[in-house]
Amino acid sequence: MFIDYAKITLQAGNGGKGAITFHREKYIDKGGPDGGDGGKGGDIILKTNSNLHTLQDIRYKKVYKAQNGLNGGSNKRTGKSGQNLIIEVPCGTLIKDIESKIVLADLVSDNQEVVLCKGGIGGKGNFHFKSSTHQTPRFAQEGILGEKLLVELELKILADVGLVGFPNAGKSTLLSVMTTAKPKIADYPFTTLEPHLGIVKYNDYQSFVIADIPGLIEGASQGKGLGHQFLRHIERNKILLFLIDCNDKSPEKTYNQLLKELGNFNKELTVKPRLILKTKMDSFSQEKDAKSWNKIKEDIWPISSVSGEGLNILKDKIISFLSSS
Repeated sequence: MFIDYAKITLQAGNGGKGAITFHREKYIDKGGPDGGDGGKGGDIILKTNSNLHTLQDIRYKKVYKAQNGLNGGSNKRTGKSGQNLIIEVPCGTLIKDIESKIVLADLVSDNQEVVLCKGGIGGKGNFHFKSSTHQTPRFAQEGILGEKLLVELELKILADVGLVGFPNAGKSTLLSVMTTAKPKIADYPFTTLEPHLGIVKYNDYQSFVIADIPGLIEGASQGKGLGHQFLRHIERNKILLFLIDCNDKSPEKTYNQLLKELGNFNKELTVKPRLILKTKMDSFSQEKDAKSWNKIKEDIWPISSVSGEGLNILKDKIISFLSSS
């Protein structure tokens, strides 16, 4: 199951209490205070793992708590510090404070980590409070409480290229022929219910990652259909491919509607570099080639995932752009 959102509560460990003890040893009378300090509480750390691709394991555990520091001991012994709690997340995870909506971290590289909640400092033992006027202090400090935070995690897929289009525009088929990915393909809408990634090999040493985003519909940016759930993944892409069926009777309207839905979700998506693909050219009839395609004042690249028409040219253009960006 692909899970790209989770809310969790984080609680760092509390610091241990300082000890109230007095030195006791044979032949040493009234040895004085020797209470040690409490140990530090454990931190909560989020760390990326490139082998993870979903937040599924995190979503079903609501509270994460690090170990508390142990109390101080006699003979000035410091309590053991609490163990840090490391939570592994996929690359591309965005972390926000739920209350303030402030972005706390954006983890995109493998093994990148951030300390979200710091453990409390241990309290000082009564040894620290000895003075010439107060030689037998019978008090010590309590440990400081660890930080607590309620956060939301959003996974935004890291891909160079994002496929954008209405259901049945040919996104899954294009992904399957350009990569080794095996998305579900059928002749009915919404066969893609979660994003799929694939790696496109180019020549001997070059490659790029392409993502098939579930199909948009009108109103997706307001939560209709599946688009609102997955639009966030497009924000990471370096270039977008707009797929429009060659037999679409109103391609200009389709193109403008796709732009509108992206802009309603995030205006920055409308200024991302993009290519317009005229798909399914193997089923194209010249008689149906209405002048409406000419109304789209941008370059249009005809392709067919079945016959392979235009795919090599498409790869060349994508590599050229990625190499220069």
